[in-house]
Amino acid sequence: MKRNRIITAAVAVSMAVTLGLTACGSDDPTTSSAPQNPDNTPTEEAPEGATITMWVAGGDTPDELRDYLKTTFEAENPGSTLVIEQQEWDGLVAKLTTALQDPENTPDVVEVGNTQSPTFTTIGAFRDLTPLYEELGGDKLLPSFVEAGKADGKNFALPYYFGSRYMFYRKDLWTAAGQEVPTTLDEFAKSVKELKNDKMSGFGIGGQDWRNGISWIFANGGDLAREEGGQWVSTLSDPATIKGLEQWQDVYQGASIVPSTERDIAYWDLLNDGEGGADPAAATIMAPGWARWSIGDLTTNDDGDEVRDGMADESKFDIFALPGVDGGVAPVFAGGSNIGISANSKNPELAENLMRIIFSDEYQQMLGENGLGPANADFADSLGTDKFAQTTIETAAASKLTPAAPGWAAIEGQFIYEDLFQKIADGGDVTELAKEFDDKITPLLNM
Repeated sequence: MKRNRIITAAVAVSMAVTLGLTACGSDDPTTSSAPQNPDNTPTEEAPEGATITMWVAGGDTPDELRDYLKTTFEAENPGSTLVIEQQEWDGLVAKLTTALQDPENTPDVVEVGNTQSPTFTTIGAFRDLTPLYEELGGDKLLPSFVEAGKADGKNFALPYYFGSRYMFYRKDLWTAAGQEVPTTLDEFAKSVKELKNDKMSGFGIGGQDWRNGISWIFANGGDLAREEGGQWVSTLSDPATIKGLEQWQDVYQGASIVPSTERDIAYWDLLNDGEGGADPAAATIMAPGWARWSIGDLTTNDDGDEVRDGMADESKFDIFALPGVDGGVAPVFAGGSNIGISANSKNPELAENLMRIIFSDEYQQMLGENGLGPANADFADSLGTDKFAQTTIETAAASKLTPAAPGWAAIEGQFIYEDLFQKIADGGDVTELAKEFDDKITPLLNM
């Protein structure tokens, strides 16, 4: 899924000042669940009817789910209307930075990327959801996503859905070349290098594609940053991280002919075209599970639209989890989103009612049935029992998130990791680059 975010550290700081909130979130009682009884349980008083707005990011929430939210919310809240607006991932953080601080124009409920959450939770842009935490799923919710939405021990954003990355490949091309599904990271590298030719990547990946590339860091036990004494420190120079970056450099240079300047491209197009059909094509790609429906042969659906068949031809397409260094499953970057309520919402009780629908059994089931990993682990089986569902669950269980540092979105907005990975892809000295970028990233992590 495309995750380009445009924000600067100065914008994030400006937002915190404008909101007048502390770095740990607001202690103002208006940001806690209301109305409340003395025992901290919700009252039965229905909120006054109003129109509330929900922002969804990109097109990942399908129309079926949007229609369900609107219909159910309006039926359960007579006199109220739900407006769902789609915001594109490009520039989402900047839009939220402007909108969340404006009580007159703020969306009430917002979807935000899991890596973007700390930028907003740490400055009090979201309403405190701690009083609702147990009601909305509690410990059954995805722990890593819950952690990304916390600040000062309180819950300000909760998991919306998850996805996980794995390998999609042209089984026909692999078989013709005598290659088998790899069981270790070294075996994977060997196979995709042998599959590469002048017209086709053995493994199609752009040089700036750090969101896939960091899997090699995680697989070797490295990380991007860690918290030390209350401050975040970039850890690119850690020996385990260096080893992972060097392995990724070796795989990119030996297996990909996608330019080093590329990132977030539609890799599935390369896979669909196969050997020699695209410029360049690829025998293998790495993508979130929902990419399945962009892969396969063209067919016509019931509405007469031309669509991909979701890899129905199993002799031509297949999948496998990226293997670890010593086997098993490598940790990959977890895709997905969190969801929260604006601290400036004029209708917080109605917004909370919408959250109750989102975390209801019915909606969690619908998420899985539409290929989005549900926030509540009790509904993981809603993804199905086929290989796509099982691989999604398997890789998600081993996945990792980027650091929950307050300045993370600012770093992403400046495309710092894109710059680093391109320089590595172009053959730069990994150790020297790691030191250079540690010095650049550490100050930004804590802004």
